[in-house]
Amino acid sequence: MSNTIYDYMMSSEYLKMVKPCWKPYFEDEASGRLDGLLWHKDLGQHLYGEFSMAVMQANSVIEDQCQLESGPLGSKNSSPHGTFVGVYDGHGGPETARFINENLFRNLKKFASEHQEISENVIRKSFKATEEGFLSLVKKQWPSKPQMASVGSCCLVGLICNGLLYIANVGDSRVVLGRAHRGTREVSAIQVSMEHNANLESVRDELRSMHPHDSQIVVLKHKVWRVKGIIQVSRSIGDAYLKRTEFNREPLAAKFRLPEPFHKPILSADPSILVHKLDPEDQFLIFASDGLWEHLSNEEAVDIVHNHPRHGIAKRLVKSALKEAAKKREMRFSDLKKIERGVRRHFHDDITVIVIYLDPHLIVQNFNCSHPFSIRGGALFSSPTEG
Repeated sequence: MSNTIYDYMMSSEYLKMVKPCWKPYFEDEASGRLDGLLWHKDLGQHLYGEFSMAVMQANSVIEDQCQLESGPLGSKNSSPHGTFVGVYDGHGGPETARFINENLFRNLKKFASEHQEISENVIRKSFKATEEGFLSLVKKQWPSKPQMASVGSCCLVGLICNGLLYIANVGDSRVVLGRAHRGTREVSAIQVSMEHNANLESVRDELRSMHPHDSQIVVLKHKVWRVKGIIQVSRSIGDAYLKRTEFNREPLAAKFRLPEPFHKPILSADPSILVHKLDPEDQFLIFASDGLWEHLSNEEAVDIVHNHPRHGIAKRLVKSALKEAAKKREMRFSDLKKIERGVRRHFHDDITVIVIYLDPHLIVQNFNCSHPFSIRGGALFSSPTEG
């Protein structure tokens, strides 16, 4: 489906027109359900347990994308099996996040097949290939669509394979682990991703050390730290205008153009990677774009997942964040829900949440999956795929 058709089908005019007969199509159990601006898959099965997904739109065109792939992580019979989770929080437009959604997992399968394993090297190669692919697209479209050079996306990836959890991240999306305390019913919140946001002192220090001769590498504007006074994240996929000086010129919009050419990329697409050996106390993982974490703390999110039923838990997290957003504006949640997309962005960002439950009995088993599962969050026609 083309982006133009998709955007039209998401328009309020179209939804009003088809409202009497659209429910059976949009409520397909495999692809999730669409309720106004909220898409959700309440509960599904992945290789190592269950999962729940939800995406709330705030922008005029949704800039968040996400996916879950469970099954073979390569194209060969001997390829490792596991579960792949991706949350892609776009900025400046939807193009980069959509590109990642279409290409990152495909690149990962290619390199996993070549190396016959999942490793930090395979993950880094996958990010690099995706970045290079998008920058090539920007170059190709530069004469007709120079604005593509200012579009980018955060990219948060989780991989569960052979009893290990791999977390790779560029940008400020986040994954939090819920870990049980032995002998009690308590669950702790443990952040297992590293964020790259200029509001963090460690990120500013990193930028200054990488650009020692640039006194304006980070600038405080309106109480918010920004790289070159423009963008908050220091790592991303895309944002070609801050990676290649050939794109930082006219006809790109003036607000993105720097006064002088730069000699090394200002932003990086190299992910921070964590590898964690899963143990029986590891109960669940919450992957989410920063739209959730702006309104809920790690501990609040973990408490919600721990204390409520699994069915619809991602949707519950989204609604909890929206209630906090409404409270901050001193308005009723019911009034916030009436605000149209586009205008809604003044109250909260797009929000993507994927909750991954971990079954310790399944984690320790190294078995192959003959019926892989694939779902793209928010897509109208995501469906299981046969291997």
